[in-house]
Amino acid sequence: MNLMRGYDVCCGLENLAVYVERGEESLLQFEYSPEHVSGPGADQDPSEITYLGCDCVSTSCRPDSCSCLQHHGELYDENLCLRDCERKETDFSRPVFECNVMCKCSEACKNRVVQRGLGYRLQMFKGGPKGWGLHTLEFIPKGRFVCQYAGEVIGLAEARRRLQSQKPGDMNYLIAVKEHIDGGKMIETFVDPAVVGNVGRFLNHSCQPNLFMVPVRVNSVVPKLALFAGRDILAGEELMYDYSGRYKNVTEKASVQETTDIDLVERKPCYCGAETCSGFLPFDISVMNSG
Repeated sequence: MNLMRGYDVCCGLENLAVYVERGEESLLQFEYSPEHVSGPGADQDPSEITYLGCDCVSTSCRPDSCSCLQHHGELYDENLCLRDCERKETDFSRPVFECNVMCKCSEACKNRVVQRGLGYRLQMFKGGPKGWGLHTLEFIPKGRFVCQYAGEVIGLAEARRRLQSQKPGDMNYLIAVKEHIDGGKMIETFVDPAVVGNVGRFLNHSCQPNLFMVPVRVNSVVPKLALFAGRDILAGEELMYDYSGRYKNVTEKASVQETTDIDLVERKPCYCGAETCSGFLPFDISVMNSG
């Protein structure tokens, strides 16, 4: 592909362009937004500022003096890699909180990573039966932030309505993220980039992925769904994550059983080609059954 003749699918709204060949842009029928937008039934506006900031005046915050780091922990190392990527597969991922717009530290603070935008130069390509896909034009070290999965933040009832109205050939972009908090409670966030979204909507599923998703909060209680490198990724590799969320994160036994119950829903075949491929794309039937 000649990048000079390419079309930026991000419409200039990201810090880096993501190109697709000229003539193909008509196939990308959605409104580009680098961040979440509020959709039907959303409990919280993702653009609302809900967190207090630190009083640090240094270029980068330090754990001995920064209220953000003291409260939430130092989650990125000196190379801006997520420390949590080394956790055991049997653990839940830890919540990530970055410094926000109310903080007095500089934009160069190492606790500002996801909010800076795309981490690496990416390129779209046609992935055969999988449809569109993304690959990286650069080497990405393990633990580095790659991109967000941004879209409309919607409520449970709207998520269920959209799933029920889908036809067999329709693409499903909706993702349900479940976060477990103290007291056995759970926070659910439903994001659908089908109509409004960012470049993350073109990431394909793999049963043996190289990216994993982490909820990251900056200004709002609504988390940014950030995708980090689960291993070193070479230039030219396709970027993929596990739609079920199992990669580098434990899942509830009941949830895993539900997503593998083929008799309850018409499942779509998986074309990831991994040795551990399950044969079908993950589908969380709990969204259809809850309520």
